[in-house]
Amino acid sequence: MAELVYNKDGRLLFTKEMKKEYTILMPQMLPIHFEMFRQLLLLEGYKVDQLNNDSRNVVDEGLKYVHNDTCYPALLVIGQFMDAIKNGGYDPHKIALFITQTGGGCRASNYIHLLRKALKKAGMEYIPVISVSFGLESNPGFSLTVPLLQKLVFGMMYGDLIMNVSNQVRPYEQNKGDTDAAVQRWISELVSRFQQGKGMSRKAMCQVFDEIITDFEAIPVDLSHEKVRVGVVGEIYVKFSALGNNHLEEFLLSEGTEPVVPGLTDFMIFKIYNRVVDVDIYGGNPAKKALCQFMMAYVQNCQHDMIHALEKSRFRAPGDFEQLRQLVQGYLGEGCKMGEGWLLTAEMLELIHSGTNSIVCTQPFGCLPNHIVGKGMIRALKDNYPNSNVVAIDYDPSATKINQENRIKLMLANAKALAARADEEKAAREKAAV
Repeated sequence: MAELVYNKDGRLLFTKEMKKEYTILMPQMLPIHFEMFRQLLLLEGYKVDQLNNDSRNVVDEGLKYVHNDTCYPALLVIGQFMDAIKNGGYDPHKIALFITQTGGGCRASNYIHLLRKALKKAGMEYIPVISVSFGLESNPGFSLTVPLLQKLVFGMMYGDLIMNVSNQVRPYEQNKGDTDAAVQRWISELVSRFQQGKGMSRKAMCQVFDEIITDFEAIPVDLSHEKVRVGVVGEIYVKFSALGNNHLEEFLLSEGTEPVVPGLTDFMIFKIYNRVVDVDIYGGNPAKKALCQFMMAYVQNCQHDMIHALEKSRFRAPGDFEQLRQLVQGYLGEGCKMGEGWLLTAEMLELIHSGTNSIVCTQPFGCLPNHIVGKGMIRALKDNYPNSNVVAIDYDPSATKINQENRIKLMLANAKALAARADEEKAAREKAAV
């Protein structure tokens, strides 16, 4: 058994010996993206399991170890870990826990401390927690090397593309299940290529983009009637995680709509860009700013490659990060960056500008940043875009799914009424033109 090693501050380290012996548990948020991230970590020699437990027991375990006033995503992530440790068949002396830290003012940066507190309360403080972050914590047995970061960027781009095209096909597929089968096929195919060292250059990535798009375009669809599009924005965890948002995308599909979910790439660029803004506003190390600008430019170039590939197809392409930044001018300053910051408002604006006027803004109850940049901006959007149709939905342990869905149904009823009125106005214009 690997020896437990602590740093000078008393923090338990994940050592090189643990890398050989321990299984790292990774919480779930984005199934497509995270499966590829897991495979890329496996190729680096780590043993990694993706957690998919999402029963009510996850919430109950979270409530045992996290105060119910604490951020709901923290409660869920910690609950998912604790449920897996107790009921997942793992040897608790042979596992480590994997969690991200942004380093910002949001409570997300405190998840790791809440998790260690939960482990101590459960008498399992011997389980190491790995912080996936830049400069916040280091471990001898885990490091974000430049080659690994580059591979993770490619995995993120592939994940965003697959999520984008699958959401545009699934509501219209003629044979139910074709889209999900294509998603799984491409996850397996990309994993196989990763193992062979393929698809890990920008040129190769562009070719893979075209292959993915061609495959999804070949799925038989019925486009005779366009469905109402509903955007999903909000705090990053409840926006993406089916566990966090009570399977929101499935519900929207069951209501006959087309979910539109902005990808992960803009959020990652946003987090890098914030470091540039910090230096501009508050001063700091110019070398740090230059490094962040270099990293940001690389990810943006990859994003432009994906957008270009979509523009050549029948699928809608999202705007790029610079367009989002321009759209939010006059609404929020770039210093407003706690949590999702100005990016959340920018995503709503980009959805409205691209014809998705109906939006569900998901937020953990009591999430101050999201109440300001999400719920707090709805009136400003309504004043400038009268046809915008935004509903803010709170998620927490006591919120009932039926109440959340009833509020969304009211928004959808308004969306369908707006769509019907738009169709009538279009028909009147066409008749007048004749």
